[in-house]
Amino acid sequence: QLQLVESGGGLVQAGGSLRLSCAASGRTSGSYAMGWFRQAPGKKREFVAAVNWSGSSTYYANSVKGRFTISRDNAKNTMFLQMNSLRPEDTAVYYCAAGPYIGESDTDYGYWGQGTQVTVSS
Repeated sequence: QLQLVESGGGLVQAGGSLRLSCAASGRTSGSYAMGWFRQAPGKKREFVAAVNWSGSSTYYANSVKGRFTISRDNAKNTMFLQMNSLRPEDTAVYYCAAGPYIGESDTDYGYWGQGTQVTVSS
C-alpha cells in the first residue's frame, strides 16, 4: 500500500502563491506517476497536473497552464505543486494521487490523499 499526505494549503489573496506538497510513504519502491486533482464545492473533481516517475513528462489542465508547476523529488518521496497567480476560481480541496501511468483521468490513479484546502480570496 501507498499512503499519501498533502500539506501546504491555506488562505491566500488573489494573485498570491502557494506550494502544495504530497508526501508518500509505505510501498514507495514502485515507479508511480503522480497527479494533482481538485474539487470545488458543488463541482466534480477535476484534473490539475500530473508528472511521470522520472519527472520528464508533465501534463497540465488548460486552466492552470503557465501558472502552476508540478515537480517531484523521488529521493524524498515527495511531489510538489507550485501555484502562482492564484485566482478565486482556484479555490478547492486539492488531492494528490498516484498510479502506474501518467494520465488526466482520476481512474488512472489508485492511491489518493485526504486533500488540503486552498482558498483564494478576491
